[in-house]
Amino acid sequence: MLPARVARVSALRGTTSAFRLLPVVQQRFFWPKSMSDPSEYEKRYPSSDYPSLTDKEDPGMNGGYVNPPLVPRQFRDPYADWWDPEERRNFGEPVHEENDIIGILSPHLYTWTTTGKGLLQIGTFIATFLGLCGCVYYTYPDRVSYPKEYENGLQRELGGPGAMRARRPGDPDPF
Repeated sequence: MLPARVARVSALRGTTSAFRLLPVVQQRFFWPKSMSDPSEYEKRYPSSDYPSLTDKEDPGMNGGYVNPPLVPRQFRDPYADWWDPEERRNFGEPVHEENDIIGILSPHLYTWTTTGKGLLQIGTFIATFLGLCGCVYYTYPDRVSYPKEYENGLQRELGGPGAMRARRPGDPDPF
C-alpha cells in the first residue's frame, strides 16, 4: 500500500516540473507593464491631486486629516451604545494619531486624587507606622516583669551547698 502511494507521488512531481514555462526567478520577479511602469502609476494616481496646505491650514502636517481631541477613551461613557464597545468607538469615527496612547487598552490614568493629597496620605501612613513601632519598642517587655524567687534559692534542688544557686530573696538584681 505504502510503496504504491510513494510511486504515485513521485510520478506527479515529475510531471509538474515539465509544465513550468519560465524559470523560478522569472516567475517570481516578472510583472506586466500595466503594474510596473511608472507612467501607468501616474495615470492611475496623479500626484497633482495631493493637496498642498499651508502651515495655518494644516498645523499637524498630516495632510489635512481631521484629528479628534486628545481625550483618553477610558473617560468615555462605558454604557453608551458604541459600535465597538471594547474600544468605545463608533463606525466611521476618525482615529486619533496617538490612538495607542489614548486607547482603552493603554495604561489607565488615575484621577481620583491629586499629587498633594497622595503625598499627604503616604506621609500619614509612614508617621502612623513609625509611631506604632515606637510604642511597641517602649512597651515591649524585654525581661520578666517580676523575677521569680524561691525559698532557700532551691539550694537542695540544684545540687547542695557548693552548687551555684538561684536567687534568694534580697539578692541583688543580676541584670
